[in-house]
Amino acid sequence: MTISPLVIFFASIFTSNMIFSNFLGMCSFIAVSKEIETATGLGIAVTFVLTITTIINFFLYKLVVMFKIEYLRYIIFIISIAAFVQLLEMILEKYIPNLYYALGIFLPLITVNCAILGVSLFMVIRNYNFLQTVGFAIGSGLGWLLAIVSMAGIRSKIKDKSIPVGLQGSPITLIITGIMAMAFIGFSGIVQIS
Repeated sequence: MTISPLVIFFASIFTSNMIFSNFLGMCSFIAVSKEIETATGLGIAVTFVLTITTIINFFLYKLVVMFKIEYLRYIIFIISIAAFVQLLEMILEKYIPNLYYALGIFLPLITVNCAILGVSLFMVIRNYNFLQTVGFAIGSGLGWLLAIVSMAGIRSKIKDKSIPVGLQGSPITLIITGIMAMAFIGFSGIVQIS
């Protein structure tokens, strides 16, 4: 049975969210989710990079299979992601310098965001066709954006609250992430694409 690209799209946002069900991309998720504006900028950048590089990697994987060099797929995927992120970094620096400087070191770190490589690898493992790949890529990016913006909103609300010293910073962020992950489990009765 073939899963509809629309089902994959919604499942990758809610029930199979890269952050809440696979815990991929946590490093930038925790570090950049302090300000809503910066989190939104990074979330949009990750969504854009994730979508475009997954589509590029779909076609590159077809070439890899055609030439029978599947063992090189990791290297090829990483090279295509790194090249695209470098291009995006140059464009942002030239046309949107405020966002470029706000993202700082986390913009080049999109290259090593494991969620981006993970989506390309899940695409291969699950043997998605082109439309399923596009739905999965866009949905995964939007799910990551939803997660980081939600976390930034929560963190901005608790910033002024008295939190015990031992829980301030990353510990409270991880606790909130766990609670949010449990909340997203409530969507799991809808559909799961694992």
